[in-house]
Amino acid sequence: MSRKSDRELGMGRRIQRRDFLQGGLIGAGAALTGGLSPALAQAAEAERAAQDQPGYYPPERLGLRGSHPGSFEAAHALRDGDFWDHTSRISDTGEAYDLVVVGGGISGLSAAHFFRQSAPAGARVLILDNHDDFGGHAKRNEFHVGGRMQLLNGGTWAIESPTPFAPPADGLMKTLGIHPTELSKACNDPSVYGDLRLKPSVFFDKETFGVDQLVVGLGRSAAPGRLEALLAQAPLSDAVRRDIMRIETGAEDPLPGLSSDEKKDRLSRMSHQDYLLNLLKADPGVIAYYRHQTDGLWGCGIDAVSAIDAWGSGLAGYQGLKLGPGATARMGYTPAGFVATGGSPTFHYPDGNASIARLLVRDLIPAAMPGSDAEDIVTARADYSQLDRPGAPVRLRLNSIVVRARNIGGVQASRGVEIAYSRAGKVWRVKAKHCVLASWNMMIPYLCPELPEPQKEALHKLIKTPLVYSSVALRDWTAFAKLGTEHVYAPGGYHSSFSLNPTVTIGGYASPRTPQEPVLVRMERTPAMPGLNERDQHRVGRAELLATPFETFERNIRDQLGRTLGAGGFDPARDIEAIIVNRWPHGYAPEYNALIDGDTPPDQMPNLIGRARFGRIAIANADSGMGAYTDVAMNQAHRAVHELLGDG
Repeated sequence: MSRKSDRELGMGRRIQRRDFLQGGLIGAGAALTGGLSPALAQAAEAERAAQDQPGYYPPERLGLRGSHPGSFEAAHALRDGDFWDHTSRISDTGEAYDLVVVGGGISGLSAAHFFRQSAPAGARVLILDNHDDFGGHAKRNEFHVGGRMQLLNGGTWAIESPTPFAPPADGLMKTLGIHPTELSKACNDPSVYGDLRLKPSVFFDKETFGVDQLVVGLGRSAAPGRLEALLAQAPLSDAVRRDIMRIETGAEDPLPGLSSDEKKDRLSRMSHQDYLLNLLKADPGVIAYYRHQTDGLWGCGIDAVSAIDAWGSGLAGYQGLKLGPGATARMGYTPAGFVATGGSPTFHYPDGNASIARLLVRDLIPAAMPGSDAEDIVTARADYSQLDRPGAPVRLRLNSIVVRARNIGGVQASRGVEIAYSRAGKVWRVKAKHCVLASWNMMIPYLCPELPEPQKEALHKLIKTPLVYSSVALRDWTAFAKLGTEHVYAPGGYHSSFSLNPTVTIGGYASPRTPQEPVLVRMERTPAMPGLNERDQHRVGRAELLATPFETFERNIRDQLGRTLGAGGFDPARDIEAIIVNRWPHGYAPEYNALIDGDTPPDQMPNLIGRARFGRIAIANADSGMGAYTDVAMNQAHRAVHELLGDG
């Protein structure tokens, strides 16, 4: 199949691809200040908080989201050392709080909750966030297609954890009314796709495999009895097919004579790729097929993930080793947790864990979020004008990039904290008795240059995983139904996988049930660079994401969906209704990786050194727990708050 032109792909079609809301707000603001001179109108508009303007509703914004333009430029200038060169003065807001939280994600919102729970009555809290919406990585994509609202996660996918919830997170979930087991039973409806017999598939692209070919039914869940016939449809050599069969179904033990513990130790010192090539002696051609199977958990390929973690995550090829149960000290947080405990109950809200962030906002600022329970939160429409009301006990200020957090009077005798933030082209100062930095760890050394050098070095080591979650609204999903697939793994694709939105019915929200209805498709891309270690892959991927314009993402989305689904009648120029690209240059929190961290003593891990309290400043985020999970963020918020209050 030859690549289609931009016109054939629909690149010029007027779909909901741009952030039309911003343009609408500019017009609204101009109307409000229409009686002023242009200079005075501009000054008045700059002073007016965007989140207080009529119609402000960032979940509906389209185009480039996640770390969107405007959410990081001041932070990058601070990192590069030239922010203060262009800042002549700091304006004092005159505000003083008991706590200022830097970061309005799950950890920051949880910190505000725990502080209010434990501090003296009447404590006042300000939350500052650099994005135009709260929630951090728990971002909500809200589409309006086919006459109704449809939701997809723009970041954090679901309530899940490799270990049972610890008391702080468990208690907070229950306070918010979230009971994952009960919600899953009542709200999940997999029968919609099951009744249509939709299966996972693999798409082999021409650039990687020589021809475009969709093989329906092929994947990790394929029954052994069908696997050989399915592989026969794939554009692979006979040797590669045989070795994939051997990896998926074989019972050979490449480490005979070793105990289970000895085998686990050996596996912890090689990558999954090395295991396949050097121990199983597989044809090198299998790597193109397997390379991206680790993207979903690690955001990088199988060359940067240890074999022991691949085993712990259920990847094929380890059956013959007959390893005993239990985790080892050289396993990462996710596989070790699942192997040791089986994990926690799970539930996927239609907007991912954005619903948890919204429940936290309802808990902190009731006027901003109507409703009363963990189900009606899904369709509640937030009132952003209520987030930052003067005199309110909790205030949440968006579009505010913190550029400094400094103990007043020195670290040992700190009398409070001074926080400076950039907003609407100006730098503002606010004071607090305490401060929780619930932002990304690698920025903290720039916010607090007075930190000890070992602590700053540790914070810089916590490299987050770059990710792209693209959300695409389609006018229908008849092509998926005709082809018989709901999920596509694309080992050579721009996005390494995409799938139909899961069907969930909760509160007043209902997912589409027939192929003739509009639907949302979730696509994943991890821009890692094969051949490097995991964290270097992520550094390269982060730079790529920041340099990639929306049009590049859109063109690749259209091309990939068109080539994969074309045989089912899909036309990207006709069938795509709207696109959101959630770009996260700093995505998942890092986890222990034996190939990098080796035998580092637990008390010397960078997250423990990095999160040490600094005067009246404490650090709380998923980075601090080295686990990319919502419960980790909550637990770290609880720890940080109680460090500040003197009982942690």
